[in-house]
Amino acid sequence: MSSTLFRTKKVEQSILDTEEPEHALKKSLTALDLTVFGVGVIIGTGIFVYTGSVAKTTSGPAIALSFVAAGIVCALAALCYAEFASTVPVAGSAYTFSYASIGELPAWIIGWDLVLEFALGTAVVAVGWSGYFRSFLSNNIGWNIPEVLGGRDGASGFGFDIFAALLVLVLTAVLVVGMKLSARVTQVVVAIKLIVVLIVIIAGAFIVKSSNYHPFIPPSEPAAATSDLKAPLIQLIAGWAPSNFGVMGIFTGASIVFFAFIGFDVVATAAEETRNPQRDMPRGIIGSLLICTLLYVAVSIVVTGMEKYTNLSVQAPLAQAFKATGHPAYAGIISFGATIGLITVCMILLLGQTRVFFAMSRDGLLPRFFSHTHPRFRTPYRPTILLGVIIAVIAGFTSLQTLGELVNIGTLFAFIIVAISVVILRRTRPDLHRAFRTPWVPVIPVLSVCASLWLMLNLPAETWLRFAIWMAIGFAVYFAYGRSHSRLGRREETTADDVQSGHEHRDKGK
Repeated sequence: MSSTLFRTKKVEQSILDTEEPEHALKKSLTALDLTVFGVGVIIGTGIFVYTGSVAKTTSGPAIALSFVAAGIVCALAALCYAEFASTVPVAGSAYTFSYASIGELPAWIIGWDLVLEFALGTAVVAVGWSGYFRSFLSNNIGWNIPEVLGGRDGASGFGFDIFAALLVLVLTAVLVVGMKLSARVTQVVVAIKLIVVLIVIIAGAFIVKSSNYHPFIPPSEPAAATSDLKAPLIQLIAGWAPSNFGVMGIFTGASIVFFAFIGFDVVATAAEETRNPQRDMPRGIIGSLLICTLLYVAVSIVVTGMEKYTNLSVQAPLAQAFKATGHPAYAGIISFGATIGLITVCMILLLGQTRVFFAMSRDGLLPRFFSHTHPRFRTPYRPTILLGVIIAVIAGFTSLQTLGELVNIGTLFAFIIVAISVVILRRTRPDLHRAFRTPWVPVIPVLSVCASLWLMLNLPAETWLRFAIWMAIGFAVYFAYGRSHSRLGRREETTADDVQSGHEHRDKGK
């Protein structure tokens, strides 16, 4: 039984499956499209919120170093993703990579994990966008929608966030029509977002006061201790409590601002729709991460130089910093950029989820009904519509604030699996052509595993508990459906039957 659970799908077979006409995706993306996708999904609320909250409570002006540390953790994972995406240019990202190296059950688990990660991520971002949009309508047009349609109603306790749901449904339609349209929409929105970020950096640089950087690394302070499930898992296991500020505060801050980088791995899910994945996937993954890291560091340096870190706003630090320095016009531009920018984050997370779901369906681990592409647009329209409607309902009825951390633990878990998979595939298939090779294997993958695991241990214990429950449900679904419907398993059974028939035929001949 264990051999069937860890049976691997050959890379050649994975690529061959992508050529089946009714299950093939249209190849239309370039390195520029992939880089734009990466920048579009990475730069979101993180750059507009975390810069203030982490600087004020955890790192001080040294938040720039926290972003560097988090960027290094992501870079280690990005190198591993780049090798796999160029070697196995198939939809599914970490799910497909682990299927080719570790085995079917681990692949199912990582796929199940990614479905949760992208679903909750899409819903959370949609709710966040709705809040910005309602604020924009109220402050600039004077239109206040009923609370019951804003996701809350103080009188009845019932509410439906109509704008969050509508955003998801509109983006679902865009993804059904085609990847090239999605890429064009993303390019426009990302251009607006980058202009806003550059305005913050350039305009803010003229308002910086050097005195606000002192002390650059504030004296260390012990973090508030807690013994319940809200405490970091490492604290409950080893009794070690993280500290704020000081050198350790930089790394504690890195475990928080890391979440601002989530999304670059989504680029790998579009490998099958890339014209030249061997060349363009590494460029898109590493390029988008490098651009965003530089922008994050620059913005954090500027905002902590504009206003003393102790006075920064936790909710809207960039906008409030410009207001506090007598430049309210820039605050409006930043709010507009945040509202527009979240659209691409939501769309690309939804894109990533549908591609993972599609790949799992094509392998038979989920119903094959969802593996058919649209006859005209060549997009996986069935899972896109299904998941889009489900997420729209979730976003409409739920704030998902406490569940947001599940997105983070899911991403880090995927990083670990991909890093391990790189080492395994190097040993089991050294003959494969690798257009991009992760340097210093196994050192880089081992460092990636250790860094990701460290950040996971700094997440609350209740997040681990919720994650464990979702994984348990995944195991149940696999053994109830996926294992018996696996196309790989059925191919092996057919081969075994043919071999057995051959033996019986020879025995009769004797």
